[in-house]
Amino acid sequence: MRGGRVMAGVVHALLAFGLLAAPAHGAPSARARLRRSAPMVTVGPGTYRPMFPAAPAEATVAVRAFRLDVYPVTNRDFLAFVLAAPRWQRGAASGLFVDSNYLTHWAGPRELGSAGPDRPVTRVSWFAAKAFCEAHGQRLPTEREWELAAAASPTSVDGDLDEAWRTQVLDWYHAPTAALGPVGRRPANLWGVHDLHGLVWEWVYDYNAALVAIDSREKSDGDKGRFCGAGAAFAADTTDFAEFMRLAYRSSLEGGYAANNLGFRCARDLDGAAKHSPRRAAGSEGAR
Repeated sequence: MRGGRVMAGVVHALLAFGLLAAPAHGAPSARARLRRSAPMVTVGPGTYRPMFPAAPAEATVAVRAFRLDVYPVTNRDFLAFVLAAPRWQRGAASGLFVDSNYLTHWAGPRELGSAGPDRPVTRVSWFAAKAFCEAHGQRLPTEREWELAAAASPTSVDGDLDEAWRTQVLDWYHAPTAALGPVGRRPANLWGVHDLHGLVWEWVYDYNAALVAIDSREKSDGDKGRFCGAGAAFAADTTDFAEFMRLAYRSSLEGGYAANNLGFRCARDLDGAAKHSPRRAAGSEGAR
């Protein structure tokens, strides 16, 4: 088991830094990109304050404007993808890239069954989500991009100023939705993005960026306590609780995990580019 995790980690690192091509595992080539009608909106530019900056100079980072899916990727979207890229079908995808929970809520490798077509696809790994976005000429959003989008309420770029909205978000993190409904049933935020809170957790490209940031500097006892024992701090200041919950959840993930309540959405640069640089993937470049 340990050897398998080490191998998966090696594959993950190679993919993240562009040394191993994901299309070789089944995503269509760049010349055969798939098309889907999912709408996107422009988010940003703006600023983001990482909870665990890699250095004092990155306590506040600028985020360039980018395009983001209005809705999470649905079961319908992902079914079309695996039909076009059979190597990503359940039972065919390599165990290096997906775990045993991959798409197990579907009736079969090419059949949704009771998994509603308009519900967000879940039980997909980081590798599968990344392959889906790249097959459509897009990419996974970075943590900084996703957090910038998620910080907005329906009325403000800074949702912390909207007490009613903040309470709704915190209620979901305390008691997540038991049954998934269709995407788009909740109001859009100020950027025009739906379902960033209250439906599913979502993969980001650099999902372990916070741990990378912590490990990249000398950790004092205070740093360790801040991460491991932050509950007491958030009991006094709930404005950061939701972000801390997301950080803790992402930090527990591995690239092959396919969790029951974990989905994703795609992003792209304003110029249409869909590639991440190694610096950006590691969370060391101001992209938000």
